Amino acid sequence: MTTVGKFSAIGILALAMAGCSSWDTMSSRQKGAVTGAGIGGVAGAVITGGGVLGTVGGAAIGGVIGDQVGKNR
Repeated sequence: MTTVGKFSAIGILALAMAGCSSWDTMSSRQKGAVTGAGIGGVAGAVITGGGVLGTVGGAAIGGVIGDQVGKNR
């Protein structure tokens, strides 16, 4: 994994964890979006070997999927 990829993955995780600081006041849909974005970002980074586009794309897709899953709870 390249240095840029590592920093991208760390950045995505940091953003996801910052979103969790107000976890108790979030709706299930918001929680799903944050969780999905974190997982998607890491998965995108792993799949593309640390590519920035893969990390950001994975986070975006994961966030949308997590939002839709959270909607059903």
